[in-house]
Amino acid sequence: MRALRLEMLADAPLAFLETIADAAARPHGEFTARVARNASGDDCAQFVADAGGRLVAHAGGIASPDDPKVTVVFAVYVTPAYRGTGVLADLVDGVAEWSRAAGRPELLLEVVVGNDRALRAYERLGFVDTGVRLPHPTIAVLTELQMSRAA
Repeated sequence: MRALRLEMLADAPLAFLETIADAAARPHGEFTARVARNASGDDCAQFVADAGGRLVAHAGGIASPDDPKVTVVFAVYVTPAYRGTGVLADLVDGVAEWSRAAGRPELLLEVVVGNDRALRAYERLGFVDTGVRLPHPTIAVLTELQMSRAA
């Protein structure tokens, strides 16, 4: 998981809240603890794609603090060689199934305005632009758009 996280941050630094330097400085044990913490339960879950012992994709889900019917999809990433293979759909379906089982029928995510590749991928998965625009949480000059779909 540590290797995948570092790849995510190197490949798409604007898409995530953590910097690669911060992630690289964290001990391996913190990654292990996070995976164990999110391996069960209704509040937060992480889904990964394993290609023969190498993690190649990730999508997380967390209960929205603002709406008990919503799961926020976070930290979505697919390594370049696996983009367009359906692995993203599989991971989002996993988050959706987990969300429904937890009683949350809606998925919500945010994507940086201008990240058209991600926007198109989410649209293909049924996400629609809600019209809500938010400032990027760490880079003041960027804006994120919110997208939603049924879980």
